[in-house]
Amino acid sequence: MIERNIIIFLLILALFLGATVEISEGSVLIGILLFAIAVVLISKIKIGKAYVVQPSKFHMFVGVVILACDIIYNVTISRDLGTLDIMTFLLGISLIAHDINNEEIRRVGRLGAYISATFIVLFLFFFSFFNAMNINFMHIFDHYFVLLPSVFIIRAFGLPIQVVSTETVMIKGEEEMSVIIGGPCSGLYSMFLLIGIIVAYKKVENLQTAKFFYLLAISIILAYIANIFRVSILYTVGYFHGKEAMFIVHVHLGWIIFVVVAAVLIYMLNRMTEIPHHSSQRSS
Repeated sequence: MIERNIIIFLLILALFLGATVEISEGSVLIGILLFAIAVVLISKIKIGKAYVVQPSKFHMFVGVVILACDIIYNVTISRDLGTLDIMTFLLGISLIAHDINNEEIRRVGRLGAYISATFIVLFLFFFSFFNAMNINFMHIFDHYFVLLPSVFIIRAFGLPIQVVSTETVMIKGEEEMSVIIGGPCSGLYSMFLLIGIIVAYKKVENLQTAKFFYLLAISIILAYIANIFRVSILYTVGYFHGKEAMFIVHVHLGWIIFVVVAAVLIYMLNRMTEIPHHSSQRSS
């Protein structure tokens, strides 16, 4: 069964991501509220007895360096706080927690380190490495796997929508507008995070290999379907209520859907870890 601290940690992660989106693109008040809820949840993490760890503080040192570099970069060069910044910050905090002299904090630190490291590796590979190699993966993915399927769904409901370029559609409803599907709209951020959760649980809780690949496939499918659903909702809102309403929904809807999908994934993890326990009881 998934431990209480791990569930709280994943909820905190989702709230911090939501708060970041709200503060940068939406409502500062809602962002502050989400941060406040996350802080309250942090206080709910139960800490057990400390135990003696290895004298090496290598992870802590690396974590401090990562935090310092991330803060300096965002203060002096880039003032646009994004998901990659949050995950880099989480990696630094998690590595520091990894070497703290407490078993529960250390386990949560390992979990956060695997989640954030997985996200960063996938982000750099799909967004940075492919761009450096002049591979238009994102344009292809956005066009064939996001734009065209979502347009097909909207047209099936009778709403007129026109594809005008690789990542752009034209909506003629309440007002005429062009909508660009690219970057965060690809849904890959949420997919990377869900993959990170599965990888982290595999490493920290020794999830069986068969269950790991099953949940990995489920998380990718859930993230993909959820994003198509989100984009389709945005088209619909834009058609009936205009650009401003669509932008408001765009800001709030993404992180809310992520929280719901992550909750479903956590529930599945919980059920899978309960099955062996129940089976052993029946066999005895």
